[in-house]
Amino acid sequence: MRARDQKAFDGIVTMYHDQGQIAMKLMGFWRGVTVHGGLPVPITTPTHGTAFDIYGQGKADLGATQKAFDIAVRMAQDRLSS
Repeated sequence: MRARDQKAFDGIVTMYHDQGQIAMKLMGFWRGVTVHGGLPVPITTPTHGTAFDIYGQGKADLGATQKAFDIAVRMAQDRLSS
């Protein structure tokens, strides 16, 4: 809550994916992205999940998915250039 309300931190580090997802959903359900570190390939996930319940209805907001993709691409490019 301090990260969201008081802007006390630049980021949140958690040991488990689900712990980070809770914080990210509070900060922006449709725009949040979780980044997984320390792995040999870039992995990012949007906070909103798969949205199977609205599949094919034209209701999905692609914001977080697009941001997750963009971050993963940047991570891969940075890795290739170093």
